[in-house]
Amino acid sequence: MSTLKIQFGQQVRELRRVQGITQEYLANAAGLTTESISNIERGIFGPRFENIERLAQALNVDVKNLFEFDN
Repeated sequence: MSTLKIQFGQQVRELRRVQGITQEYLANAAGLTTESISNIERGIFGPRFENIERLAQALNVDVKNLFEFDN
């Protein structure tokens, strides 16, 4: 698996958990499936650009915040 996909997924998961929302809620807010959110968070696949924008909007963060990883 790509390190970038794993880090991105971990960041999405962390932002979601900090806000206290479920994968189902995030999926609905971003227009994605719960399975897609799960796969993104586990680093199985990375989202397309349009879905990155949707995730950022649903999480109420700037897109750049999705790529701010703790190394």
